[in-house]
Amino acid sequence: MVDSPAVEDLTDIEAIKIRSVTGIVAVSLRNFLLQFIAVIANFLLGIFLLPSEYGIFFGVSALIEFFVIFSDVGLAAALIQKKDSLTRKDLATTFTIQQVLVTFLVITALLLSPVIGRFYNLSPQGIGLFQALAISLILASLKTIPAIRLERRLKFSKLIIPEILENLCFYAVAVTLAWRGWGVTAFTWAVLARGFMGLITMYALSPWRPSLALDREVIKKLLTFGAPFQVNSVIAFIKDKLLIAYLFKILSPAEVGFVGWAQKWSNYPLQLVMGPVNKVAFPTYSRLQHQTYLLKNAVEKTLFFISLLLFPAVIGLIAIAPTFIRVFPRYAQWQPALFSLVLFSVAVLWSSLSTTLTNTLSAIGYINTNLKLMIFWTTLTWIATPLLITRFGFTGVAAAAALVSFTSVIPIIIVKRIIPMAVATNVLPSLFISLGIGLMAYSLSTKITSLTGLALVICVSVLVYAGLSWLIQKDKILYHSQTLIKAFKPV
Repeated sequence: MVDSPAVEDLTDIEAIKIRSVTGIVAVSLRNFLLQFIAVIANFLLGIFLLPSEYGIFFGVSALIEFFVIFSDVGLAAALIQKKDSLTRKDLATTFTIQQVLVTFLVITALLLSPVIGRFYNLSPQGIGLFQALAISLILASLKTIPAIRLERRLKFSKLIIPEILENLCFYAVAVTLAWRGWGVTAFTWAVLARGFMGLITMYALSPWRPSLALDREVIKKLLTFGAPFQVNSVIAFIKDKLLIAYLFKILSPAEVGFVGWAQKWSNYPLQLVMGPVNKVAFPTYSRLQHQTYLLKNAVEKTLFFISLLLFPAVIGLIAIAPTFIRVFPRYAQWQPALFSLVLFSVAVLWSSLSTTLTNTLSAIGYINTNLKLMIFWTTLTWIATPLLITRFGFTGVAAAAALVSFTSVIPIIIVKRIIPMAVATNVLPSLFISLGIGLMAYSLSTKITSLTGLALVICVSVLVYAGLSWLIQKDKILYHSQTLIKAFKPV
């Protein structure tokens, strides 16, 4: 008996283009809402929590990533990238393998939690947070198949709803309990609330009856892509999350808190812009992997809009951060992290480009190339970080990230050899305009002493940037917006 398709994929190029663009818009709106909520919530958490408490959450979250990274073995990405339609055996086999892995990992994490607590000198509240994060792995794994079904059909307007509700739930619980003085335990309950909210919502939007199966042929095909993809993820874990676990051991909780605070705030613009792009780019590029010209246009369009939107946000954040801390006296405790914020922001600028291009390589099947790049970046990071920490203290973490980020030029060179695309013309104009507006914003903000004045500087800077960008890049903006306009044009 032939296994019938369980997910009907898009095959029409025009439909893929339109749904990918509308998907980016939908995810962008979701991301804007989520980042707005996150900024407000983390601003309040920065008031209600001490740097040491913030550092414990940042460090423990990195520790649990060790178990997260082995909970999937790349099968979800393999299902998304698979050229043929998904069958019921594909879904059931993936679900079965993932649940076996997750159950084993969660039990292991819970059994090891006292040992991990002693090694890192965690309080009972810190151990409780670790255990809650472990339990949340089960809740997250149960959402995988319903989410893949939506992603394969590029139905991002539905996919965003669980994420919105998850984050609203998480921050509402975390801020409320932190305000009540619960400290680290506020995060424990927030993590569990987020997990249950996401699970319930996902199954309401994408109903799927879980079933178990182990098909040898399916496993073989999925692992062909999934195994290298997962090795890539493991190396990324070693590069980033394991590094944080290392810092959590050698630095004080307050210093880890400074690193986490600077990294989180520098990443907000990246998450706001790159979050929607990454969500849509990989499945879209995968559908276009045999259409070189269309793929080239899609990547160029992505680079252009990332530069247009992300660069001014990152540079603007650097410009106003000192004034922001001066305007809010309760935020003076984060003053030591300001230079780290600048350095992490430099890394974010480069990362926005390299992430797009490594996504492209994965989508067109060059997963081993990405693997080599990740090994290279991981090696550099682990060499540079300890050396710079010895010289500059916790600021050395951000200094290493900034230094390593300049090697992001390598994936640009690699992708250009495969796809004859234009990078400089789509990136440099926005960079130069952003630097000019950033200098203006910094000069004006140094004289500001109130929130109203700071808001005025931000508004003026945004308007001037928008005006200059339109004058200098009008033709390119209109050209790259054609698909967007067509996608929303009434029939």
